[in-house]
Amino acid sequence: MTTPVTSPAGSELLRLHGVRKSFGDHVVLRDVDLTVEPGQCVVLIGASGSGKSTLLRCVNLLEVVDDGVITFEGRDITDPRVDGDEVRSRMGMVFQAYNLFPHLDVIGNVTLALRLVHGVGAEEARARGLAMLERVGLSAKAAARPDDLSGGQQQRVAIARALVANPRLMLLDEVTSALDPELVGEVLDLLTDLKGEGVTMLLNTHEMGFARDVADEVCFLHDGHIHERGRPEQVLGDPQQERTRAFLSRIRAS
Repeated sequence: MTTPVTSPAGSELLRLHGVRKSFGDHVVLRDVDLTVEPGQCVVLIGASGSGKSTLLRCVNLLEVVDDGVITFEGRDITDPRVDGDEVRSRMGMVFQAYNLFPHLDVIGNVTLALRLVHGVGAEEARARGLAMLERVGLSAKAAARPDDLSGGQQQRVAIARALVANPRLMLLDEVTSALDPELVGEVLDLLTDLKGEGVTMLLNTHEMGFARDVADEVCFLHDGHIHERGRPEQVLGDPQQERTRAFLSRIRAS
């Protein structure tokens, strides 16, 4: 297994340069440049189909880019010789549909990758899993099955599962879009807490209030290209691009 190269202190943790991705004749990402510094929360916004989820999947090596370079911890992870599983073991990915295993209880879901991917013994994995469930407010649900939980609770279990291996980077793909409105707040509160703890996050969301309050940088994607980026107060409060203004107007109207 390749030994990971650690980025020097203060340099970017993640960099995308000229990233392109197509599915057949459909171009999904067009020359995307993006950096994420340690401890940052970078939020991607844009209409459905703008390329946000595909960008996250490319970073997690679930999709192979057609062109460009993705550097993580100082190493080109788009090099075909890179072990994708080894790279993914240092990232946490949370999907909008939870992706919990229904036949496992909550603690089994949280500790599965610790045991099978990271080689952590069962006793230590359980202790770490219970501590993580305590962190997300679900220690009392360790023995429950996913079907016995609310959507917000299931999503918090999914976040705990991603966090328990201490990833360098958290990737979150529309983690509130499948939730009932009254459950959205509990998940966003957890993400706000994680930001306060210094967890590095790259995520996409339609929750503009969360982006305004928590993001260090907001990137607006349209047609696979980052049309505008900057501090949330600038992009969301005083957008410079017409496409950004039109998107935000539609969001506010809805």
